[in-house]
Amino acid sequence: MAGCQISDSRIGPQVTSVAAETLKFLPVMNKAEEMLLPALDQCTVSASEFQLEGDYLIGGLFDIHHDSALVYRDRPEAVDCPSQLFILSSYRRFQLMRFSVEQINNSTSLLPNVSLGYEIFDHCSDTQNFPGILNLISVNGLIEPWGEPHKNLSKLIALVGPFSSTDTLTVAPLFMMDLIPMVSYGAASSAFTEKIKFPSFLRTVHSNKDIIEVIVKIILHFNWRWVAFLNSDNDFGKDGLEMFIKTIRDTEICLAYTKGINDNTNRSQMFKQIEAQKIRTIIVFTTKLTAEELIDSAIQLNITNKVWIAGDTWSLNKRLPKEEGIKNIGTVLGVSQPVVEIPGFSDFICSVKSQTHCENAEQQMFCNQVCNCSSLGAEDILAIDPSFSFPVYSAVYAIAHALHNSLQCGAGRCNGNITVYPHMVLAELKKSNFTLLNRSIQFDDNGDPKFGSYSIVFWNHHGDAEEIGFYYFYPEVNFFINSTKIKWYTKGEVPTSLCSPECPVGYAKKQHGIHKCCFNCEICRNGMYINSTENPYKCIRCKDTEWSTEGSTSCNLRVVEYIPFTDIWAILIMVGAWALVGLTLAMSVLFAINYNTPVVRSAGGPMCFLILGCLSLCSLSVFFYFDKPTVSFCILRFLPFLLFYTVCLACFVVRSFQIVCIFKMAAKFPKLNSWWMKYHGQWLVITVAFVTQALLLVISYSYAPPKPYNETVWYPDKIVLSCDINLIASTGSVALLLFLCSLCFIFSYMGKDLPKNYNEAKAITFCLLLLILTWIIFATESMLYHGKHIQTLNALTILSSLYSFLLWYFLPKCYIIIFQPQKNTQQYFQGLIQNYTKTISQ
Repeated sequence: MAGCQISDSRIGPQVTSVAAETLKFLPVMNKAEEMLLPALDQCTVSASEFQLEGDYLIGGLFDIHHDSALVYRDRPEAVDCPSQLFILSSYRRFQLMRFSVEQINNSTSLLPNVSLGYEIFDHCSDTQNFPGILNLISVNGLIEPWGEPHKNLSKLIALVGPFSSTDTLTVAPLFMMDLIPMVSYGAASSAFTEKIKFPSFLRTVHSNKDIIEVIVKIILHFNWRWVAFLNSDNDFGKDGLEMFIKTIRDTEICLAYTKGINDNTNRSQMFKQIEAQKIRTIIVFTTKLTAEELIDSAIQLNITNKVWIAGDTWSLNKRLPKEEGIKNIGTVLGVSQPVVEIPGFSDFICSVKSQTHCENAEQQMFCNQVCNCSSLGAEDILAIDPSFSFPVYSAVYAIAHALHNSLQCGAGRCNGNITVYPHMVLAELKKSNFTLLNRSIQFDDNGDPKFGSYSIVFWNHHGDAEEIGFYYFYPEVNFFINSTKIKWYTKGEVPTSLCSPECPVGYAKKQHGIHKCCFNCEICRNGMYINSTENPYKCIRCKDTEWSTEGSTSCNLRVVEYIPFTDIWAILIMVGAWALVGLTLAMSVLFAINYNTPVVRSAGGPMCFLILGCLSLCSLSVFFYFDKPTVSFCILRFLPFLLFYTVCLACFVVRSFQIVCIFKMAAKFPKLNSWWMKYHGQWLVITVAFVTQALLLVISYSYAPPKPYNETVWYPDKIVLSCDINLIASTGSVALLLFLCSLCFIFSYMGKDLPKNYNEAKAITFCLLLLILTWIIFATESMLYHGKHIQTLNALTILSSLYSFLLWYFLPKCYIIIFQPQKNTQQYFQGLIQNYTKTISQ
């Protein structure tokens, strides 16, 4: 046993003899890592291993044996711990507490001239193992109700342990009532953070919340999404499951399967269910014994191609990585307590195991202070899983430092006049701040450690737990994994564990079933995009100012289009509008000079000036079809044209009616003709039309005025700036124009057979046909094309509507006035009328 090189020469020969004795028993031992040994008929270790006298007493609870049998009992009895399964790793922790106390007692700086004693019990059951607990809190074998404060209290100042969460939950209330500090080295349940229920509880291990956080970090690091969580069916496992569900709530991880494992679990059926759901990653959050049974079952059932994530209770297991068939189950990763070398502990174990002696039968020992473990050698203890060693070591030292401060120790002595009570030690424990093996030992307000870290390990092919990463809590969170050290069962790439494969870029996930990890992929349509980091389940619509193609992950800014004043077509149309104004002005002057001539009178006389003026005012609309639309621009696009073109059409309606009336209705309806002439019917009609249109425009613009509008539907990559006109609100104005246009066409068409040279009605009919054709062309084009040039086309249509009357009604009359003055005489017109009258009478 080369591991026991003791510096004390008195021990050396004994160690050699113990080694020889130990080798005799090795074949008898079970191959299990924990050495689950039945009671052996060998020398019984003295009760002094469990007891040590001292000035102050520390209690200890260690599950050296484990009572796993659920047996119904018909009478009250305490479980016989020595007859139960032996747990070597717990025995190692038990020896570590003894070593820590001995080391403190030998210290000259910590608790000088003060000796610590201990009373340790084998806490092998969480339900039938109370004699030791009652012994700790009793006074002279009695537990008395409180009388005066601080009276009838036991000698106990603090307790180290127990190890499991269930054990701690069971016994804690007995210590909480007297505020006796409990410093657990393994109870990780998050329930202990409730200080109302557990005011004197502290621990030197991190809570389940922290280890679950590390496990989730590992899962996210390797992008596993479809996982199973197998937990012990006890307080520790159930709390771990609850913490896991809370932690993954806002992640992409889905808990596909969960199972609380106990002795009655059908493991074959459980693995079939996992296989049926195609789960490739399994978190095993159980006690060490349960994990060993689970992995053994997986090997026997030939479960393959899985990633197993071990909790800190079994990640450093020494037996399982060397089991035949362990490679077949897949890859094992784990989160473990960092292995801390504690100086002097190996020498202490070798020294203890070198001193074999038997007790006589008359020696009286407490029932929970017996250990049939004399056959164990030092190497067996030192080679076992070292998990939770430093938590035990730091727990004892934390109590010692708290007592040191309570006694106001310093300068090589302590104040012996101070009576120390457990609650005083508790107060100092909460304020702990000392360095132990280069680690700063402190506790937070919940009694959880403000020190420590986790190692991330991989079970390599040599049967060892190889460290591949770490997770530091203090002074700040630091997570690292060296993935290159991992030899995956896939022989290369990181295994996947997904319910559904990831969607291609530009696709959104459409969940099916209750799990968000199970989904179909749907491509995002035009005008939408997917931001997988924010919400991979929803295609987001682009803003009105943006566009995207199908399957996009972002939007692009649209190109803003409109017709500026500098556009060549805009310039030409505006020049045409100014030319129209110039022509109307010139014609007005020409008509004014020849006002009393038959041509001017037959064209409408004073009505001609009104028509020409309104045509000029209508041309104002053309200028507002260019540049960026504003509210005022949109109003002025339509208002001048609708209002003043109504007057123009009303004038032509009246003029058409008068032409028909003169030649066809005067003789047949003389009274109607006289009434029309008497009350100036033409001006009455024009005024009514103007006022009606003005009222309709005021009402429609008050209800829904034209406003700027961004056309984004027809061109996904463009924004065409235009004006939006409410069709419902504008119906009245447009209907009035159509009505006047129809009347004008009817009256003018009725005069198609008038004298050949007396062609006002024909001219009006031709102008209206041009007008109608122009707007039909525009309407057809606007349905087919919605680009920026539709504004240009609209302006051109308005200008064409104005030029149709100017060129085909007024220009021929100007030609007669200027170039055919012989036709512009009274005699010429009377001759035409007389000839037409004769024709009608015949």
